[in-house]
This record gives sequence, structure tokens and C-alpha cells, in this order.
Amino acid sequence: MKNLHFLEKFLVVASLFLGVRNYAATNSATRVYPSGIDAAVQIGTDLYDSLDAKYRKKLQEPPVCTVPLDAPALAPVERSGESKAGCQVTISVGFVDLINHIAHAKAIDRVQPGFFDQYMTDLAGETATGTTPEARNIVGDRYWTAAIMNEQAGYFNQMMGMTMAINFARHYLGQFSKYAGQMQAGKLVPINNFLTSAEWDTGVKAGAVNSLNCALGTEGAKALFDAIGKMHRRPAWTAYIVPQNIDIGRLNKQLAKYEVDFFHGGLN
Repeated sequence: MKNLHFLEKFLVVASLFLGVRNYAATNSATRVYPSGIDAAVQIGTDLYDSLDAKYRKKLQEPPVCTVPLDAPALAPVERSGESKAGCQVTISVGFVDLINHIAHAKAIDRVQPGFFDQYMTDLAGETATGTTPEARNIVGDRYWTAAIMNEQAGYFNQMMGMTMAINFARHYLGQFSKYAGQMQAGKLVPINNFLTSAEWDTGVKAGAVNSLNCALGTEGAKALFDAIGKMHRRPAWTAYIVPQNIDIGRLNKQLAKYEVDFFHGGLN
């Protein structure tokens, strides 16, 4: 039944890719990514719908709220004065832009090896906290073909899905409520700054289960985590994705194992 559910979700995601096939021909002048804030919110809704009822009860519906902030931010939040049913994940417009750019660079890397690492190196050297810069020299049509944009959409879904699912887990595992008092009221703060290594691990596993149940594989997330691990200096936004001292190699081995276990019916 789990694999059947996975197949059904896969067909839904595949249908989204089909909508991108004519992207290069129809939108090459505007260069607007097809995966925007609405796509991110929909991924959040799909993740929420795939959770067990006992976990859904810990979250507000809709489970995702957005803020018009250029700086990348993704964090569990709780609406002031409300019960745990007011728990959501907040995502900034800047975080969606960031994942779009990273996903695009990863897609281009398939046809131009080294492109992804160079872009992530550029991000590591970026000191501004505002709008995420796009990759260098991607104005040519060859960087915006239908094949590349299909890859871009896939990586976007996987990266966004995993990071969002992990943050959902912070609520239903009780981790957000544990640290809420230490987080700055009214501000988006990475909960990863407070988690123990064991708490981080349990959230990752829960997020992986949630993501895989939505037909979102781990390849994109592993690429994102690996790139952050290679940064000589991590920008502030990386704390919304992984803790500062996390062992990225171990993390990606865990994700690979979770995916194998999932397809063998041994992950829950």
C-alpha cells in the first residue's frame, strides 16, 4: 500500500513537470521560475495531507504561512495567543527564490559539470542579507531548455519538500514548544540553533518519511546539504536548513538509508 501511495503521489508530481515542458519556448524572455511561492505552499499542503492524523492535529491548517521578506527564512512558528493548533511553518519569499536558484544551478550541473559547486561557492561569499543572487552567466537559452527546467522543478520540489517537512516535525515532535521561550518573539529564528543532535536526527527521519510519502526523493536535499557542508563560511540562511556543526556526510548517509528502507517497506 505504501508503494501504491508513493506511485499516486509520483504521478501528481510528474504532472507538474509536464507543465514545465513548454517553459523555455514560452517564457525565455521573462526568465521567471515556474516554481514560486504558490508551489511551495502546495508542497506544504501535500506534506500535511500525508501526515498521520495524530501529527496533523499538532499543526494549523493551512500549515504554511508566507512573509514578503527578501532574505531567506524558513522556521516553525506559533501564532501568539493560540493553542498548538496554531502551529505553522513560515517561509519567506526569499527562501523560495534561494531554492529556485540552487535547484537551477544543480540542474545546469548535469550539462555543465562544476556549475553547481561554483554557484554555491559564490553564495558562501555573499555578504548581503537581502535578495539571493542568481548564478553567473545564465542568460543563454541553453540554460533554460525544457529539459533543464524539468530538472530544476524536480530539485526544487525535493529541496523544498525535505526542508519544510523537517520543520513540520519540529512541531509534532514537541521540539518547537520546548525551545519557543528561547526564541526571539516576533522574529524568524532558526530552531536549529537550539536543537540537540538527537533532536535533529529524529526530525530528519520524520521529515524523510513525510517527504518520501509525497514522492519526493532525497537526491535534491542531499545535494543541498552537501553543498552547505563544503562552504568555507556559511551564510546566515544556512542555519534555517542545517545546524552549524552537523556532520553532513553522516546526514546524507542517513537519508540514503531512509530512502532504501522506505522502498523496502521498513521505514516508518
